[in-house]
Amino acid sequence: MSVVIDITSLPRERVLFAPSPLAELGVALHALAEPAHHPGLHGWTTTTAAALKPDLAGRLAEADFLWRSTISDILLPHQSVPGATLTEELDAVDEIDDERYVSAALEISCSVDYGRGGPSPLVDAAAGERALERAAARGPRQLDFVQHLLADPPAVRAWIRRLLEDCEQAFFADLWQRVRGQLAADARHKGELLRHKGLAAALAAVSPVVALRQDAHGESIVVDKLADGRTTATDPAVGPGVTLVPTALGWPHLLVLHAPGWRPVIQYSAAGSDVRPGPESAELMERRLEALAHPVRVRMCRFLARAPYTTGELAAGLAITAPEVSRHLRTLRAAGLLTTRRHGRYVQHQLDVARTARLGSDFLEAVLR
Repeated sequence: MSVVIDITSLPRERVLFAPSPLAELGVALHALAEPAHHPGLHGWTTTTAAALKPDLAGRLAEADFLWRSTISDILLPHQSVPGATLTEELDAVDEIDDERYVSAALEISCSVDYGRGGPSPLVDAAAGERALERAAARGPRQLDFVQHLLADPPAVRAWIRRLLEDCEQAFFADLWQRVRGQLAADARHKGELLRHKGLAAALAAVSPVVALRQDAHGESIVVDKLADGRTTATDPAVGPGVTLVPTALGWPHLLVLHAPGWRPVIQYSAAGSDVRPGPESAELMERRLEALAHPVRVRMCRFLARAPYTTGELAAGLAITAPEVSRHLRTLRAAGLLTTRRHGRYVQHQLDVARTARLGSDFLEAVLR
């Protein structure tokens, strides 16, 4: 399984390595929302979360689906060159029309709609109902937020911008000051590799799971992930190009923006930023690996590692029946790899990331990539 970016006939100067303050803020917010995904950042997430004022912490909880289960495309650079400051990038986000913005903001489940495009929840009643159902499964606060977003996009967009600006003032300005030099140096190094040794060498330096593929069909950047997707870097409606953005906080995630109508973006861990958890006992590993011997359960783990999901959501995302999902969930739960909680009439399941990490960093990186 992989995400493929078609770059046939794309000039090499349209492959850009550049840091993005907006993308790094998105990763920082994700780490605060899901600290178990980032054990190497435990000190930073604990200290930062403890220092948040109650009002800001509450507002972050209202909108956390923008960065908890997956980092929304509105938090990745979509312009040809990322802005030098957060303000510049937020100004660019303000230029996105409401339909595209709302569609990107509501990427809150394992829906198969992402790679297909499809109508915006603002204009399609069925898409709107699906968005509300997914939000309801995450609690009344998220449902209220999505209802407001669908009813008054400009007001909620302004609210989200103020929230991100308040995050910059509260903690991100200091963080960006510390990491931007590292990210700029990494982007320069990858750019030099591209110019002097070619794209294959530059991609190999990004990650072992990112590669250049050349065949009879053309030329593509291929990212090995437990998901399938395809896009092009030469869409005339968007403009030619692909952007590769280093992050100091993102490991083990490797994000790929491949939604139709958006400039492709790959966000990768900058050199020296990987922090890997230690292994667990062989006996425990053997017992739990037996539960992961089925490919459907591995794909299920990819979803459940990011956020809690209901049985119905998993059935839709995996294109299998709800009883099949329940059987696989029972196997994972029996191995001690799941947590389950009830939100009203919804029962949500989530992967226990801390326990899964003990299986080894390779598996954790694969399901979170």
